[in-house]
Order: sequence, then structure tokens, then C-alpha cells
Amino acid sequence: MAYLKNKDWFLEVEQGNVPGWSHVRKFGKIFGLTTTLTPITLVGVYQMPTTAQSLEVISSSANDTSAGTGARTIVIEGLDANFAIQTTTVTMNGVAAVAVSGTWTRIFRMYALTSGTYATATASSHDGTITLRNSGGGVSWAQLALDSGFGLGQTLIGCYTIPSGYTAYVYPDYISVESQKAVSSYFFKRENADDVTVPYDAMRSQLSVEFVGGMNFLDSDMPIGVFPAKTDIGWLAKTSASTANVSVSFDIYLKAT
Repeated sequence: MAYLKNKDWFLEVEQGNVPGWSHVRKFGKIFGLTTTLTPITLVGVYQMPTTAQSLEVISSSANDTSAGTGARTIVIEGLDANFAIQTTTVTMNGVAAVAVSGTWTRIFRMYALTSGTYATATASSHDGTITLRNSGGGVSWAQLALDSGFGLGQTLIGCYTIPSGYTAYVYPDYISVESQKAVSSYFFKRENADDVTVPYDAMRSQLSVEFVGGMNFLDSDMPIGVFPAKTDIGWLAKTSASTANVSVSFDIYLKAT
């Protein structure tokens, strides 16, 4: 894989000019990380069920609806029952839950697609916190959150699962934390996520980073691992005391197999 060091090659992949290769950029954030090891996502979880689940989406605001001033439609990206890539668009209905088509084993991105507001630095594209959860008001999977009342427009999920039919090469970018906050973090993997009978494949840390405040750049010419299809990957972190806001970013290069 030495040719991956050529930055022009990365650009060609970005532009879709390298047959069989594609790029996914993952970035995650958690507000108020505690002393408990937690996935770096806005909801502090990365759901990994052993069977595909039916989901629904709901907002905390009546304005996030098909003719409202907030988000009108959202896009959900993840994996289906066979761990194949699945994408769907949902029309919002405010504070009433809307069923999401299909069943899902993983969700790694959700974002606002259309809005009733022309977005600016002071007017966001969704009015409420939009939550993706199990049908019937079950556990949360992802959120379009608000920061000081401003809609972020996209889930910030610092985790991913390699789809069926692909091998992944992962390049960590950075991990950052508020000034003077101490954080311990781990990049994990768990292969064969579709194997749901004992003995299971173990979850293993692939990279460990401990630091105090600021941004820790993790750029490297070599990937931290070659991950086969149906492998869960992502960041877990905890603080030494109090709470902290933590962000991560990493690049995934997918090779069709």
C-alpha cells in the first residue's frame, strides 16, 4: 500500500477517478463527556444490535415538518440487515414520530436535507432536536442536536462500520478537547459484527491517545489498520474529572472487494 502516500492519489479518489475506491470522512463530537468511557457521538452511543431494527424519527419542535420553518426532510445513512449500505430520505412530521423505511443494523450519519428557512449564521435549518430511535419510542441511535439553540444540521458520529463488499484503510486525523481538560481515548475495532453466536470476536483498541486540552493531530502516511467488511470501528473516550467537550476526525478509504 506504499502508493497511498501519494497525496495526488487521495485527491483522485475524492474525485471518483480511481476505480473500486471511495472515501468517507468521519467526524464526531460529544458534549459533556464524563469519567465513563463513552463513544464520541452527540448521543454518547453507537448502537450495535445483533438483529436489524425498525426505527423512527421525531423532533422536539413542531416546526420541523413538511411545510414548516425547520427541517422538512432528512437523510439517514447506515447498513441494512445484510450489512450493505442503505440510505433513505424521511419527511418530518414535527413532534409526531415518523417511521423510517427498512430495517437497520448500523447508523453512521443523518443530516437535514431541506428546510423551510434560508439558513444563515443566525438562522439554522432545523428548529428542534431531531432524534432517530427504535420504533415505539425506544433507545436513541442518533441526533441532529442544537448548540446554544442553533441546529447543527448533521449527526456527529465518531464511529463507523465497514459495509459488506469493502475493505477499509483508516487514517486518524485529530482528536481535540477543551482547554485544560484531561482525556484518555481509544480507537477500537470489532470484526465479524454479523457473527452473533458464542464465541464472539473481541473488541480491541488499535490506538490510544492521552492528552490535556487543545488539538492532538494524528496525521500519518500509513493507515492504522486494514479492516475487513462488517468491522465496527470508532473512538471511545473519558475524562479524568469533571466533564469535557471532545471532537474527533478520521478518514476512511474503502476498496471494493
